[in-house]
Amino acid sequence: MQRIRGQLCNLCCLAVASLIAADGAAATVEAQRTAFRAAYAAAELGNWEPATRDAKLLKSYVLWPDLRAAYLRTRLGKDGNRDERAIRAFLDQYGSLKPARELRYRYALELGRQRRDEDFLALYREFYADLGEASLDCLAVHANIRLGRVDDVADRAERLWLVGRSQVDQCDPVFAYLRRIGGLTTALHQERYALAVEQQQFMLARYLARSIDEAHLDAANRWLRAQGNPQEFLRQADVRSADSVYHEQLAYAARRLAFTDPEQALEHWSRLGRSIRFGDAMDHGVRRHAALWAARLNLPKARVWLDRLDAAAVDREVRRWQIRSALRDRDWPRVVQVIESLEGREAERQVWRYWRGVALLGSGREADGMLVLSSLARERSYHGFLAADQLGVDYAFSDVAASADETVITRLSATPALIRARELYRVGLDGRARSEWDAAVSSLKDDEKTQAAILAQRWGWHSRAIAVAAQAGQFDDLGLRYPLAHREAFRRSSSETGIRESWAYGIARSESLFMRDVRSSAGAVGVMQLMPSTGRTTAREIRHPYRGRATLIDPASNIRLGTTYLRKMNDRFDQHPALATAAYNAGPRRVVQWLSGAGPIDARVWIETIPYSETRDYVRRVLASDVIFHWRLTGQTQRLSTYLRDIIPAAATARAVAQ
Repeated sequence: MQRIRGQLCNLCCLAVASLIAADGAAATVEAQRTAFRAAYAAAELGNWEPATRDAKLLKSYVLWPDLRAAYLRTRLGKDGNRDERAIRAFLDQYGSLKPARELRYRYALELGRQRRDEDFLALYREFYADLGEASLDCLAVHANIRLGRVDDVADRAERLWLVGRSQVDQCDPVFAYLRRIGGLTTALHQERYALAVEQQQFMLARYLARSIDEAHLDAANRWLRAQGNPQEFLRQADVRSADSVYHEQLAYAARRLAFTDPEQALEHWSRLGRSIRFGDAMDHGVRRHAALWAARLNLPKARVWLDRLDAAAVDREVRRWQIRSALRDRDWPRVVQVIESLEGREAERQVWRYWRGVALLGSGREADGMLVLSSLARERSYHGFLAADQLGVDYAFSDVAASADETVITRLSATPALIRARELYRVGLDGRARSEWDAAVSSLKDDEKTQAAILAQRWGWHSRAIAVAAQAGQFDDLGLRYPLAHREAFRRSSSETGIRESWAYGIARSESLFMRDVRSSAGAVGVMQLMPSTGRTTAREIRHPYRGRATLIDPASNIRLGTTYLRKMNDRFDQHPALATAAYNAGPRRVVQWLSGAGPIDARVWIETIPYSETRDYVRRVLASDVIFHWRLTGQTQRLSTYLRDIIPAAATARAVAQ
């Protein structure tokens, strides 16, 4: 307890020192930030000299622990007791801070790697024993094996073994020990094999099968063939086999083939079903999967297949695509019928309220349709705006600024954890800053979160203002939720590219919440989330200097390249914002694939029937944000429907393919 008090005291002293500097001498704290940036970059490379040179300035800075931790990370595993004493002293002094927790984790791994078993186990028992962290758990088991403490080793090793994926490398010696003592039984291999198959880790299953028997190895190889070439697997199916596992593999292959060719999948499945009794559950599952993908791919037979599904196969997703298929056919009575069969929260979703209203009007039930749409038009949303357009009424922007409580804001701004988050943000360590901010505000009450959102906005930290305002249920302060971030860059780039500024804002908010450094799982980077290859190509086209990631995380450059690419998509898809927005998110090739038929398509219906839910939601969100940002920028209403003219697939596809 005394050590924790000491850590908190150190943290508070650093925070107070930072506040005094900020309040009494803004130039000093700015100098600290400048010195920190240079020293941190050097420290990450193992160079402590810049930190030593500016130690007098930096030691009173709230991010001194981060700087010290960055350097000490480079000293892990180095020879010499001095480095280790420094690491231990740092952990004792700052152990409650995130940089210290990160250093401690790496220190634990290093102790395990060096086989310093007693030191490692002491650290492991104090901090990691109950976290389920496989790397450290396996190091701990291995350390106990070396120390001869093997009473519960077999049980712990078995638990680490029984996962349906490849385990971390640190577990290999543990499994080798289990094998030496005869603990890796055939039964354990079979259990893990089943887990691997369940998680579709078929390469792992094949590896495990080698220690079981030929039957399991044959089955694993069949799983791999079904995964790699499902059509050929189905074509060569042995209809005489009564093996239930083989039947599951055929069903898996049919579902896998349905992703790209539902018609072929169902044709193979129906042929096999004439000779094999698959069972109702398996049969319904495959037919449901094929029907859904036929609907997503807009195949002519999709609606019939959906409607012919057995009642046991009809679930929420089937209902959704029954509605969408009926929308494509403008079968308004069917749209109403299916929507009115929905239950619970699904029936209350805005999308179905909107289409029920439209379908009621299309079915001649004008009074009922107007009533449904009138209620929805009071919502500030994509479907709310469309409902207002249908009725010709004003949009419900309902912009109500959250009330600032200066007493609470002052208290929050003096909170050590938020001071740390702010300074991490100011020096450009945005990811670390977000992590510390999110942890600090997670325990606040809703009214305090509202004030935290206002504080983040005042700091110019728009992503955190947007996020915490939503957590607090503060949805009506449009200044918080739709900030005019990087205003000059958006104004200039929009003007140069001929793209509506509000549209570019809508893209950026939906892509990144204006975070300059954020990287998607696909590798897109920056405010407008550009893939490096797209950024490089676009920069070359407009002769913009390009230095890889450094360019992409620079907001002005990213916005310039992003608006240029958005204009390119707009030109490519017949100046249609819905198509261009979808192409920005999913890529132009997919949008071409989603355009079918020669006649005009209602853009609202096309958006609703985009196969990928992520892109469908994205297009709606961007277009609604476009309207809101336009209102914020100009005070005028931009009618959403004016940008949703009918789509002419032939024209849009011809231009897109030509480019």
